[in-house]
Amino acid sequence: MSVEFYADYVRPLRTLFAELDQHPEWFQTYDVHIELAASGKLVVYETKRQKGQTDSLYYGRSGPGDSPRQIAQAAAFAAIDHFMALSQFLAFNGKLENLKGEEAAQVLTIGSQYPSCAIRFAYRKKGQPNAKAMFMIFVGFNDDHDADEYVAKIADPATLVDSRPLRGDKVYEWK
Repeated sequence: MSVEFYADYVRPLRTLFAELDQHPEWFQTYDVHIELAASGKLVVYETKRQKGQTDSLYYGRSGPGDSPRQIAQAAAFAAIDHFMALSQFLAFNGKLENLKGEEAAQVLTIGSQYPSCAIRFAYRKKGQPNAKAMFMIFVGFNDDHDADEYVAKIADPATLVDSRPLRGDKVYEWK
């Protein structure tokens, strides 16, 4: 089965994320929720601006059994930016919930060896007539070879995006 690579999609997303983090005044509205899971750790970056009010929360967990604790915005940004700097990405197509029992366990077990990131990003820059939104779940890799190995190991490669643009009910590229 062929799958779609997403390095070309994540690069401009990384730039947009950096703009939002460093220059939020460039945006009229935004609603961003990013969860990065890597090596049992979790980093969450949440920020929302609506009607001139901004609300932000950055937290993380250093291990599976640890309680989440608030972290600095710079630390949350750095972890997510590091993920987005990887060389290759695959994306889930939203059919993970259809997996049951052993299939789901295998996807999650294999997936825990690789960093994954759920990104919900909605925004409208100042001066733009329309807002844009996306929600995707990415798995990051060092290179195409690592991504191909992941596809070969996964129980059901049909859970990965095989044609672009992704336009699902729950996960979707920019719309």
